[in-house]
Amino acid sequence: QVQLVESGGGSVQAGGSLRLSCAASGYTYGTFSMAWFRQAPGKEREGVAGIINGRDVYYADSVKGRFTISQDKAKNTLYLQMNSLKPEDTAMYYCAADRSGTTLFTRRPLEAGAHNIWGQGTQVTVSS
Repeated sequence: QVQLVESGGGSVQAGGSLRLSCAASGYTYGTFSMAWFRQAPGKEREGVAGIINGRDVYYADSVKGRFTISQDKAKNTLYLQMNSLKPEDTAMYYCAADRSGTTLFTRRPLEAGAHNIWGQGTQVTVSS
């Protein structure tokens, strides 16, 4: 079983930066894609950034040009570099993994239903 543990969240002022990390442990072979999601209070969980086969990246329109997803397979770690943060980026951020292969066919790693492994989340708060 794969476990995901997020870290790197915190409180920053608007315009600041944070880098989130997601460490995967366990038997990670066969993980087809990974992604970052976020959920603000009273809102649905939304896909922020995803990466398929360590190569093809996808971003939500709201974060394009500001966030960068990357993956270090040697370290079994997924990253999310977040720059030019805005108050509307405030949310709990979750790391997720697709071990079923769904995203290889749909090419939609930002859909929550495509992922079957989830971390516990890390809070990001951006103040104006």
